[in-house]
Amino acid sequence: MVSTFRSSFLLLLVSLFALLAFASESDHKYQTDEQVTLWVNKVGPYNNPQETYNYFSLPFCHPPGNAGHKWGGLGEVLGGNELIDSQIDMKFKKNVGRTTICIIELDATKVKQFRDAIGKSYWFEFFIDDLPLWGFIGEVHSDKKNDKIQHLLYTNKNIFVRYNGDQIIHVNLTQDSPKPLEEGKALDMTYSVQWIPTDVAFSRRFDIYLDHPFFEHQIHWFSIFNSFMMVIFLTGLVSMILMRTLRNDYAKYAREDDDLETLERDVSEESGWKLVHGDVFRSPRNMVLFSAVVGTGAQLAMLVLLVIILAIIGMLYIGRGAIVTTFIVCYALTSFISGYVSGGMYSRNGGKSWIKSMILTASLFPFMCFGIGFILNTIAIFYGSLAAIPFGTMVVVFVIWAFISFPLALLGTVVGRNWSGAPNNPCRVKTIPRPIPEKKWYLTPSVVSLMGGLLPFGSIFIEMYFVFTSFWNYKVYYVYGFMLLVFMILMIVTVCVTIVGTYFLLNAENYHWQWTSFFSAASTAFYVYFYSIYYYYMKTKMSGFFQTSFYFGYTLMLCLGLGILCGAVGFLGSNLFVRRIYRNIKCD
Repeated sequence: MVSTFRSSFLLLLVSLFALLAFASESDHKYQTDEQVTLWVNKVGPYNNPQETYNYFSLPFCHPPGNAGHKWGGLGEVLGGNELIDSQIDMKFKKNVGRTTICIIELDATKVKQFRDAIGKSYWFEFFIDDLPLWGFIGEVHSDKKNDKIQHLLYTNKNIFVRYNGDQIIHVNLTQDSPKPLEEGKALDMTYSVQWIPTDVAFSRRFDIYLDHPFFEHQIHWFSIFNSFMMVIFLTGLVSMILMRTLRNDYAKYAREDDDLETLERDVSEESGWKLVHGDVFRSPRNMVLFSAVVGTGAQLAMLVLLVIILAIIGMLYIGRGAIVTTFIVCYALTSFISGYVSGGMYSRNGGKSWIKSMILTASLFPFMCFGIGFILNTIAIFYGSLAAIPFGTMVVVFVIWAFISFPLALLGTVVGRNWSGAPNNPCRVKTIPRPIPEKKWYLTPSVVSLMGGLLPFGSIFIEMYFVFTSFWNYKVYYVYGFMLLVFMILMIVTVCVTIVGTYFLLNAENYHWQWTSFFSAASTAFYVYFYSIYYYYMKTKMSGFFQTSFYFGYTLMLCLGLGILCGAVGFLGSNLFVRRIYRNIKCD
């Protein structure tokens, strides 16, 4: 028990300082003839990125004895990486001719394993000095004359290493000598190494993995311009048309006329958002849950902004699992924000069960992710995949939540309650709720909520394609400057659309605007998930229960976070708008 706790605590420290860890790796230097390690990582079907297995789950040449393992931090483990020392002889600047690694004696079991893997287009991943190498394990050859299909296994690996001075710049791998898989045969597995000098700087060595034509294509710039024009249109709509209407309303409501007939006529014609001033600041239903989702959404908004900025500054895409590690650590450190926003809102609305609100705020999003992750982890364990999260890693994540995230959320709740002050609503809330008249179908909360996410989704539609492609199709996403710009556009569009929807709802004399404004903004996530279904069937070749469950499970986790984030931002923007307009009218 003590050793388990010590190992978990050590892994926690490694995870917390992961950024520093992979920063030091960027200075790898080697002496001539110094041993360079080839790390084998994983294998799996090429079309199913998350369905990965230990490299030695296939009967390849296994290194003698206990091979060394390399752990790069929490994010690397969660990403399904398990680096094992291949123990092949490779020294810095020393060429190696074709050399035998081992001889594989093929029996019926090994032949079946290799044939099944080749038939499913299995690929593998190696690492040399933190630079990846990829390749397929074999190929399928069709003999049309004899109407036969042969499965050929590549038996020779040629490794090319480019170096500049005492540092490795680029690695590449080619394979040849495909041999048929026949029971009773022996296959000689060989490799060769060739060192090639280059003048490419060490700081530019990762550029070769970045697909500049794909991410910086003209359509990417066009989508940014299109979203920017949408922002101008919406802000113009809110500032010119909406505020002009409000000025007319203010003029009507503030007019003081001694003419009794005119006054009676104005009162009889009075309608719209002014009539619900006695109910508009009534506390929303399920205040505990509402304050929790708004607080969590405010934290997620700050978290995404922080992670994007760190990715731009630190080029986190270079390190294996660096983005995931940064996200988890920053989530824990920003938990104060969720507690502060939730506690302040709950206190201002007269809530008494603040402990319940605090616990729900601190555990809402993590436990939703845990529930989805538990189901996916069970599937991964059943399949024996590297995507299964080890128990020790789960302990580390729980320790981060229990000893960092939860206390910060508690502190934020206490500070938010004490600093929130008394309710300062511009209008007094009446004791008896006003009945809500029936309106046309397009002014109902459900329709307003569903339509509210269309324009925000349109502003991020193209960027979602690039994000999905990078995550599910082996491309390295590195244009975080684009992502920052699109994220800011999304926030502005979400606030503007939610304000317009809230104004229409109040004009329909429906004062239940809080949840409606939240769902109106959160519905963006519904359209993203709907798009993910289209992307799965039209843009990928994924198949099988394992990959399908992981695809839609991870996408559901993403959309839940996006929905809570957008919903909170939409509500907070609408809240400022509502307080602003009711501050300028005469309330009874």
